Amino acid sequence: MSRGQGFGLSNAARLALVQRLARRREGQEAQAASDQRGFGAIQGLRDWGLMREAMGALSIESPFFRAHEGRAGAHSLIGNRDTINFGSYDYLGLNGDPRLHQAAAAAMARYGISASASRLVSGERPVHGELERRLAAHYGQQAALAFVSGHATNVTVIGHLMGPRDVIVHDAAIHNSCVEGAKLSGARRVSFAHNDARAAEREMAAVRRSAGRALLLVEGHYSMDGDVPDLAALLQVARKHDAWLMVDDAHGLGCVGATGKGVFEAAGVDPSEVDIWMGTLSKTLCAAGGYIAARGDLIDWMRHTVPGFVYSVGLSPPLAASAAAAMDIMAAEPWRVAKLQANSRLFRDLCRAKGFDTGSSEGLGIVPVVLGSSVRAIRVSAALLEHGVNALPIVFPAVPEKLARLRFFLSAEHSEQDVRDAVAALVAATDGVAPADLAG
Repeated sequence: MSRGQGFGLSNAARLALVQRLARRREGQEAQAASDQRGFGAIQGLRDWGLMREAMGALSIESPFFRAHEGRAGAHSLIGNRDTINFGSYDYLGLNGDPRLHQAAAAAMARYGISASASRLVSGERPVHGELERRLAAHYGQQAALAFVSGHATNVTVIGHLMGPRDVIVHDAAIHNSCVEGAKLSGARRVSFAHNDARAAEREMAAVRRSAGRALLLVEGHYSMDGDVPDLAALLQVARKHDAWLMVDDAHGLGCVGATGKGVFEAAGVDPSEVDIWMGTLSKTLCAAGGYIAARGDLIDWMRHTVPGFVYSVGLSPPLAASAAAAMDIMAAEPWRVAKLQANSRLFRDLCRAKGFDTGSSEGLGIVPVVLGSSVRAIRVSAALLEHGVNALPIVFPAVPEKLARLRFFLSAEHSEQDVRDAVAALVAATDGVAPADLAG
């Protein structure tokens, strides 16, 4: 990218936008001073106002909150138009499977839609235990615990497990939910270079002696980059420094490993060696919620004390039942994993052949296409939708500005023609997007 095209703007547009936003900021400050009971003093709200102003000036419509008028599978109906969909987590194509629908319907008929209370008091249902036994067995652990939200699982568990005298050493690309949980805990938080086990060792060695307890925190399949960690090496780091190893395998289940068991299968590691497994029900398992799998004593303690479980309504019974059914189907139909991985590798390799930067993606279900600026990523996403393909941009501050990208979630439901058509559409969309100028 030339200096004149920073942030996807022409030189003139860049200067004009800076001047326009400076005037907007002056107006924000004056309004905040005059409205003592307003919310204009919140810096984040003011920053969002500036972003909205910039999007309006560049005639950019928000790519977010696109409504899908039907099931979002390999194809989806957006704006009453069929699109090839790469914006959903339905990795194994199970969201429309009648077996999941039947399991959910049977649970709903017996238990109702809601658990109607915290499981601790009167929200416990047999389907919860059935799902948790499957999850525990999958990870070679003694027990598991299901929560109503994947994001909240990390926040409440990490926040409850660790304390101010402790240290959390985590991958620099760790999910926001893990970061928020670490903040809540009050523990010292130290990041290491993404996917660098040697850097993890150095950081852990530097801080371990001064800490009470230590947690080494990584993902099994990174949602921004589509790569996987060296689990065996990280396990050695944790053992050497008397630290717990926690793996957030939310995007690993169903994607990573020959049969989709997750990162432990790909690494040849006994999953029982990992201290804490975290995952979600909302990706491969086509439900909603999160879970922890670990030793029985830890899970029993969490069942009675973790705020996000004790003080929250229990997982909806139909969701628990459908997630359990999805686990059974995944185990019985490994062809789905093979098809997902074949589609992902084909998409990644075709993109690379066309000169696109797909980063370190291993082609297991997630493939980023790095476009270099937030404005360009948003505009290419819009152009791509015009070509009948749905893929959402990931922009600053979720990623560094120079690494703004489109993120493609592949599915076992995609056909080879879907993949080839999407790459052709991506070429056409990017060719049609020049540096932006201000409107009016």
